[in-house]
Amino acid sequence: MSNDITASLRPALVMTGLFAALLGIGYPLAMTGIAQALFPHQANGSLVVENGRPIGSELIGQGFASPRYFHPRPSAAGKGYDGTASSGSNFGPTSQPLVDRIKGDIANLKPAAAGRPIPADLVTASASGLDPDISPAAALYQVAQIARVRGIPEARLTQLVNASVETPMLPFLGDPHVNVFSLNRQLDALAAPIEH
Repeated sequence: MSNDITASLRPALVMTGLFAALLGIGYPLAMTGIAQALFPHQANGSLVVENGRPIGSELIGQGFASPRYFHPRPSAAGKGYDGTASSGSNFGPTSQPLVDRIKGDIANLKPAAAGRPIPADLVTASASGLDPDISPAAALYQVAQIARVRGIPEARLTQLVNASVETPMLPFLGDPHVNVFSLNRQLDALAAPIEH
């Protein structure tokens, strides 16, 4: 009987060890190598590097406090845009803290474009709290304030936003969106003085 158990146990242990090595080590190493070879920018976090140091990622939302910049969706991640605490608020629609936060966000946004409806994504956080994108309507809503603060014609900023709209490959795969970090970098380049 003990021979039967040993005979049955040995192949099970060998297969467990084999598949653990294959799927726990070999497969991840192979996928990492392929990703690094074919898509190194994306495999390394889609980092944006300036003057030799990373300044942000195209995939992670970042807070922009200054009225000179386009603002992303509100963040419930940690104290806001904290990549180590990515999560939503888990507040339900009847939660008073959620209602208070949204009322505060609406009050802050109303002066930016008085009389126009505020796009929902400017007052609602994403599930991760780190969404890098906003809707084109949310970006266009902010144009008047940024134009006023920076002294740039609204028409020029509207063109910049419209040129920054990314559309999904197929309509059923998502909605058009604007990457806030990329848009703000273009905004800074637009406002930079021309060197002679």
